[in-house]
Amino acid sequence: MRISARADYAVRAALELAVRDEDGPVKAEAIATVQDIPHKFLESILGDLRRAGLVDSRRGGNGGYRLARDASEITVADVIRAVDGPIVSVRGVRPTGLSYAGSAEPLLPLWVALRANVRRILEGVTLADIAADKLPETVQALAAEPAAWENP
Repeated sequence: MRISARADYAVRAALELAVRDEDGPVKAEAIATVQDIPHKFLESILGDLRRAGLVDSRRGGNGGYRLARDASEITVADVIRAVDGPIVSVRGVRPTGLSYAGSAEPLLPLWVALRANVRRILEGVTLADIAADKLPETVQALAAEPAAWENP
């Protein structure tokens, strides 16, 4: 699985809004600077997040962006879907929309299982979890496995 730059930047931007929630609206320039995200690219990402109902924006001198819901109600999966679409796809098609014949038939349940596991992790972690540095135990356990840090 590949996490796009757009998805990575979106999660980082949303996380920045989560940790600054009590400060009021945050300007895109501030997010771009702190997270080292190209400003124009970030504006496009924030637009996607706004259209998905994850962030609100306000114009003017005291304007900026803020989360539209509490950080505990926004998962990493929500953010990724807002900017990249389906979490796992094969050639741009959701696994449930595929069909294979012959010796390739066993691939379908493999892709569906992959999708289920990725969703389980990304839908189980909220922006509040990351902001508090308290990832769910299941995620911590997976990350603690030595093989998780190795490249085959």
